This record gives sequence, C-alpha cells and structure tokens, in this order.
Amino acid sequence: MQTESLGVPINNRIQSLDFFRGLIMFLLVLESTGLFKILYLNSKDSFLEHFFVQFQHHQWNGLRFWDLIQPGFMFIAGTAMTFSLHAMRQKGVSSKAITKKMLLRCFWLLFWGLLLYGVKSTGLTLELWNVLTQLSFTLLLAYLISGWSNRTQVITCVVLLLITEFLYRFTMISDYDQPFTRDHNFGSYIDMLLMHKISSGHWVSINCLPTAVHTIGGAIVGNLLLSKSTHVIKIILIWGASLLVLGYGMDVIQLTPIIKRIATSSFTLASLGYCLIAFAGCYYFFDVKKGQSNPLLFKILGMNSIFIYLFFEILGGWLNDYIGLFSNGLLLPFQVSTTWISIVACCLVFSIEWGICYFFYNKKIFFRL
Repeated sequence: MQTESLGVPINNRIQSLDFFRGLIMFLLVLESTGLFKILYLNSKDSFLEHFFVQFQHHQWNGLRFWDLIQPGFMFIAGTAMTFSLHAMRQKGVSSKAITKKMLLRCFWLLFWGLLLYGVKSTGLTLELWNVLTQLSFTLLLAYLISGWSNRTQVITCVVLLLITEFLYRFTMISDYDQPFTRDHNFGSYIDMLLMHKISSGHWVSINCLPTAVHTIGGAIVGNLLLSKSTHVIKIILIWGASLLVLGYGMDVIQLTPIIKRIATSSFTLASLGYCLIAFAGCYYFFDVKKGQSNPLLFKILGMNSIFIYLFFEILGGWLNDYIGLFSNGLLLPFQVSTTWISIVACCLVFSIEWGICYFFYNKKIFFRL
C-alpha cells in the first residue's frame, strides 16, 4: 500500500520515524553523560543560560524543551507500534500471536523499568515513575484500542484527560486535595498507596494515564500514514497547532496549569501538539522531499534504542565516573580547566556508547523487546 499523493512506499522504512527516534536517543545519551548539566551550570549569569536551561526540566508550572523528550519518546513508540502491527499482519501473523507478542513486549518494558530503578544501596524498592514502566502501560493501552477508528481513539484520548482532570480536582482526600500543588495532589496520594513514598522530583505514577494520549496520538499518526489520505501532513499540522493553542490557552486562562511533573491535561495537549508539528516537519523533509537520508549519528542509536537506554541506565554511572577520572588524570597536568575536563569526559563517554551501537549496527545486531 502507498500514500498516493505523497508517494512514500509503506513497505519501506519511514525515514522520519527513524530520525525522530534516533534524535531523541541522541539527546538522552548526551544527557546521561552529564553534559547538559555541566553546560547549564557553567552558563549561569550569561546570555547562554537562557539556552542551556532549556535542557533542564521545568521546576513546576511551565514548559521547556527538555519536557518534550519523554512525550516524544512515547509518541514515536505509538507510531512505530502501528507500523509493526501492519507489517506483522501483512506477513499473515495471527491476531493471537500478535497479542502475545505485544503482551510480552509490555511485560519486558515493565520488568526492566522495575529492575533498573528498584535496586538501591538501601535495598529493593518499588518505583513506577520512570519512562519504561510508564511506556509498558501506554503501549498496552494503545494496542488494545488499535483496532478502533481514529475518531474513536481520539475520543478515548479526550476521556483519559477528562478522567485525569476529575481525579485531581474532585477526589477530596485530606492533605492531597490540592490539584496542582507539589506532593499534595491526587497523584501523590496514589504513590503513597502504591509505594509508600513520594518522588523527590515530584513525579507521579498516575502520569501513565494522561501520557497514554501521547502514545495513542502516535499510533493515530501511524494510521494516517498507512492510509491513502491526500492531506496527511496538513491534517497533522492542523491538529498540532490546535492542541498547542488549546494547551497553552488552558494555562493562560488559569484553567489548568502546564505541569510536566504531574502531566496535567494542558501539558499533555501542548506537548502532543509539539510532537505532531515536529514529526510532520520530519516526514515532509525525509520522506516526501527526500532531503537526505537519516544521519548515521542518529540512525544507529535509534536502531538500538532499547539497548543503549538500558546500557546508560545500568552502566552509565560507573562509566561516567571512570572516564571522568581518566580525563582528569590525563588533562589536569596540562592545566586544563575542570570545566573543559568534564566536557571532554562527557564527549568520551558519548563516543564509547555511540561506538558500541555502531559496532552492533555493522554486525546487524539489533536488540528488541
């Protein structure tokens, strides 16, 4: 099947999807080295501070570039799922086998999410705030409704956001009845019930409910690309712009503030709007105009996204420390500033992690859940 007006063969890889995923992983790997934090701290009281602060999560009410990374991750997972399901069905894989595969994928996402963040020096603990545990839920929900029409899936997204609004606004529980206040909202109450603790970063596990809208939105975009729509980019852009206006509008009139840490409905709408517009631009450049192929720098990270994520979450801390000591010992005798030593260390760590993915890419080794 092809999109008639756009001339993009559906049985080929969607370059924009690979680029989008690769770009997100590129940024996540860089962040894991500590580079963004170093640049931000060393740009204090300079004009560059306004730029590098965009690579830090907003403390509460507001939206920065880095607040869009997880929504982008969730969004592209939904789009990739749609193409994966389509490919399996084209190969004649039964619905039962597809469901089994999806359930297994969600199980492994949950397993790794619990394992990565549940092992502490103080013992085992339960944490449900991380992206993998959240994605295990949002991906499963997106799959369960994947057979519904796009219209019905949109309605489902609206219902999810309305449920979130209702729970935060009208569940009156002592000390947790302040919808948009840190650690005193409904999400914090649920965390106390499930984990007997509250996130030091003010994240909440119930974020998986509104964040499912990102994954479902990505899946709907996948359906549009698989259709014969002659105005697919226009449709995506209109939806993206509309969601931006709606999300920011809710914040401006103080109906619902934009808060990423508890994924308010206004944040979910605005961030999904950005994802839609960004993806539409990538799709137009890479798949319609075929401006260039997906850069290798991003491509190999996107092709092994699960591996590199697990790698830097499990071994990244040790590698950062080791390379930091190595760089310090190598450059300090030359009177290089500690800031530049730290930046060099971050670049070395990134090079090592990228190099591992490059090795796997050349050997055609791709890790999948």
